[in-house]
Amino acid sequence: MRFREVDVEGAEALGLLQAYFAERAAGFPAEQGEYRPTYPTTAQFTPPAGVFLAVDDENETIGCGGVRRIAPDPASGGERFEVKHLWLAPAARGRGAGRRLLEELERRAVGFGAAELVLDTNASLAAAGGLYRSNGFAEIAPYNENPNATHWYGKRLT
Repeated sequence: MRFREVDVEGAEALGLLQAYFAERAAGFPAEQGEYRPTYPTTAQFTPPAGVFLAVDDENETIGCGGVRRIAPDPASGGERFEVKHLWLAPAARGRGAGRRLLEELERRAVGFGAAELVLDTNASLAAAGGLYRSNGFAEIAPYNENPNATHWYGKRLT
């Protein structure tokens, strides 16, 4: 498995994000309304502000994900980074690639000076919630107003 930095506004990343957003829209809980995708910008995911990665397995790109700097935690004032758009193609799931991608994103965030890593997700993504909890994330109070989110997680980094 290999991770490559890609321009989040480039054709490859946009193709991955469109696949991710289409899957989310199709499986989004009807009672929450319509899924609202937000496309990221290059400035948010250019080191040291952040990074966006494509995941390759052998000769195939199977997923993506990124981390970006956000406003510091008001309580601690420490550098805070957010995990965004962590996605694997359905055929690539269940083989540990998601865990390795999350670990790589954490490693990159630490390299950028992060003291905390946060993310938001939806309850309908049960496997994702399990991945986050098993990697040391704990539920926190909402830190944003993402209309697609129902759960917020955080992890203090050393």
